Amino acid sequence: MQPIIQKTFAVPPLGCNCSILGDMETREAVIVDPGGNPEQLLDEVRRLGLTVVRILHTHAHFDHFLASGDIQQATQAPLCLHPDDERLWKMLDVQCQAFGVPYLPVPDPDCWIQDGEALSFGSVSGQALHTPGHTPGSLSFYFAGQQLLLSGDTLFRGGIGRTDLWGGDARAIQSSIRERLFSLDPDTRVVPGHGPATQIGLERESNPFVGR
Repeated sequence: MQPIIQKTFAVPPLGCNCSILGDMETREAVIVDPGGNPEQLLDEVRRLGLTVVRILHTHAHFDHFLASGDIQQATQAPLCLHPDDERLWKMLDVQCQAFGVPYLPVPDPDCWIQDGEALSFGSVSGQALHTPGHTPGSLSFYFAGQQLLLSGDTLFRGGIGRTDLWGGDARAIQSSIRERLFSLDPDTRVVPGHGPATQIGLERESNPFVGR
C-alpha cells in the first residue's frame, strides 16, 4: 500500500469531516470538503509543507464548502464538483438561511468532475465515483492504492446520508451504496462526511439501512 499524508478533522458549523491528502514526495495535495475554519486548514497545509492542487467536493451542501472561497483565494487551486450539484451550489444563500448559518459567498466551480474521472496529486491516483442520493451530484473519492474511500454524506458508520434535503433520493442512495460502494474491497477504510471512520466490509455486513 502506497503511504500518503492524510489529515482528517471535523470543521464547523456542522462537524463536516474535511480531509487533506498529500503525496509524501512531491508534497502535492488535495483538500476535500473544506466546510469551515479556513485558517485551521491553511495552517495545517503550511505545517505539512504541502501545495494544494485541487479542492474537491463530495457534494454541494453548505457545510461542505463554506471555506472553499478562502481556500481557493489562498492556494489558487481549482474548485471541483459534480455538475449535477450545480443548482445546489448556486443556492448557498438559501441553504445557509434554512440552517441559520451566516452566508459566505463562494465562487463558481472551476471544473466539473465526472463519474470515473481519475484524480491525482503527485504520484497518488484515485477515482471519482458518482454516488447520487444524498444529492444528485454526490461523489465518493476512492484511492485503491491506499484502500481509502472518502464517502461524503453517502455512507456513514452504521448509517446513510439524509434524503429529505434538496435533491435527495432514497432509492438512489441505496443503489449507490449497494452497487458502487459495497463492490469495493471489504478492507477499504471509509472516511465519511461526518462521524467516525468505518470499513466497507463492516458496513456491508451490518449497516441496518443497506444490509445485504
